[in-house]
Amino acid sequence: MGKELLLEIGTEEIPAAFLPKALRDMEGIIRDEFSNNRIRHGQVRTMATPRRLLLYVADLSEEQEDEITEKLGPAKRVAFDENGNPTRAALGFAKGQKIDISEIETVTTEKGEYICARKETKGKKTKIILPDLLIKFITSISFQKSMRWSNLNLRFARPIHWILALYGGEPISFKIENLKSGSKSCGHRFMSPEFFEVRDFEDYMKKTRESFVIVDPAERRKIILEESNKAAESVSGKVLTDHELLETVTFLVEYPTVVCGSFDNKYLKLPRDVLVTSMMKHQKYFPVIDEDGGLIPWFITINNTLTRDPSMVTRGNERVLRARLADAVFFFDEDKKIPLGDRVDDLKNVVFHSLLGTSYEKVTRFRQLAVYIAEKINPDIKGTVERTAYLSKADLDTLMVGEFPNLQGIMGREYALIAGENPIVAKAIYEHYLPTSAGGKLPETDEGAIVSIADKMDTIVGCFGVNLVPTGDADPYALRRQALGVINIILDKNYRLQLQDIINKSISILDSKLMRTPEDTREDVLEFFKGRLKNQLVSRWRSYDVVDSVLATGASDLARSLKKIAAMEKFKKHPDFEPLTVAFKRVGNILKGFKNGAVDASLFESDEERKLHNAYLEIKGRVSAYSDRDDYNKVLLELASLREPVDDFFEKILVMAKDEKIRFNRLSLLEEVSRLFYEIADFSKIVTERINSARTKTP
Repeated sequence: MGKELLLEIGTEEIPAAFLPKALRDMEGIIRDEFSNNRIRHGQVRTMATPRRLLLYVADLSEEQEDEITEKLGPAKRVAFDENGNPTRAALGFAKGQKIDISEIETVTTEKGEYICARKETKGKKTKIILPDLLIKFITSISFQKSMRWSNLNLRFARPIHWILALYGGEPISFKIENLKSGSKSCGHRFMSPEFFEVRDFEDYMKKTRESFVIVDPAERRKIILEESNKAAESVSGKVLTDHELLETVTFLVEYPTVVCGSFDNKYLKLPRDVLVTSMMKHQKYFPVIDEDGGLIPWFITINNTLTRDPSMVTRGNERVLRARLADAVFFFDEDKKIPLGDRVDDLKNVVFHSLLGTSYEKVTRFRQLAVYIAEKINPDIKGTVERTAYLSKADLDTLMVGEFPNLQGIMGREYALIAGENPIVAKAIYEHYLPTSAGGKLPETDEGAIVSIADKMDTIVGCFGVNLVPTGDADPYALRRQALGVINIILDKNYRLQLQDIINKSISILDSKLMRTPEDTREDVLEFFKGRLKNQLVSRWRSYDVVDSVLATGASDLARSLKKIAAMEKFKKHPDFEPLTVAFKRVGNILKGFKNGAVDASLFESDEERKLHNAYLEIKGRVSAYSDRDDYNKVLLELASLREPVDDFFEKILVMAKDEKIRFNRLSLLEEVSRLFYEIADFSKIVTERINSARTKTP
């Protein structure tokens, strides 16, 4: 049995958004450190409040495991002469490893016998290692933003005020700049700000609770949910829960208490999204709904302290929300005075990007692109697509969106309906912003999907065209998210679109804005999409080699690529899959650098050549027909029929014949066969588990 480790980092209030990731990272960092230092351990727990990060490790071994390392030297035949005496090679190896020649051992490997130096390093006591290990742990925790304070070089999310570090109940002494570790923790900032001594984890959890700190976020979340539901039930309602808001308020407080407040019924005339946004996004309040899901004039807020007079806290929160809702009513009433269509010209005064022009110019561009896409998908909806694109950004000029930016699209939908626009257009205005996050909701209407693709593609191509390209750690214009949005919409709708065509059209529309050549822009954007698609599909199928093999033949038609990958995954179970893959790899190696010509059947010298050529001619038409219908399962079954003639060809035929015409003809035959395979995938990228026994004959 080991001893427990307890580490608490006490800080100023850390932003709630920083903490979930920090907890995940903390566990990963400490596990890696223990592994690297050969220290066994039991359960690892990480917890946090706004003012503290906690690490608890059970059964931490009292010492490192001993380490045995082996270093291979020269082969035994080189290390010893015929009399068994060490050569200069062996003596030099022993000297380099700082051991006596008598300590050299011999080991047998796949390549034969080699000499070896084996060293054993005794493990150190854990308590000796922990100070440096914990310093490294603390300084390795990363945050979205970090800061320095005072005259220190240390960077952290917020200034650190204390460090509690115990191992087996004994303090671990270390220092990070002017911060010294100790055995004390601190209670709630307002209700119990005193420091107190800690003996162990159980003592810590008891004393923090007595000091009005609930360290475990899971427990705080449970309290918030239970108490909020009770409060909502007291006014005959239910809490409108939101995972993101629940996580935020959980990490905003150390000691959650629930307050239930109300607002005037007159504010219920506002669109639901305005009310929900005002409460959730701006005030961090939970709305209350009735049995049918409709909003009722109540809200729940989470306080961080116990109060002597809860009614005063309630009135304060009601006053703040009332002011916010009064503003929203004013904005809504003023915005309705100007029809949405009349606001489009005002976008000429809104800069989208200094290198890409105004929002009006952007709308003009992706409006053209949307119509172009609609012509390919469904020409009958070009009118509604064009109107959607024209109005899609008009709400950016409204007072409501100016105050609540996250309502863009939502207010466009509301104001479009008020102005009497086609309901499909109104819905599509909202949908063209979708998806707003990875795995988020996708547009339901074709109008919304097409305008969303056009808007996102204009942004991506425009940014690439003016050298605003994402880097490894920076993507300020969210181009990766937008590319994934385009991919997911196309796959969800099964649109038969060629990405290259859309990119080319977007490039031609952008024209004078581009700072790079159309060719470079097109190539980089296609590669960018290919990378996003590959990541997406690998996470879905996990067969990275199948995804690689299909995308190597082109990724412009996303829906077709998806069907090819699905067929390849199924075909992997076919008994001919691996032999064919090995054969295709062999073909690829032989054909490197070869430029094919026409096959001349009169030059065949053997039945194996004729048999392979006839088999190719027999299935060629069917492969083309099945491919045109996207029936790639049948394409692959047809290709499987080539296994026997391909194996016979390689077994009996000397491909690289001395006669140039014969050699060229045989290579051209293999090129024809390989093109059939390449219609669906580049089989050379498939990972095979065994080597085919047949060998290619070469001179």
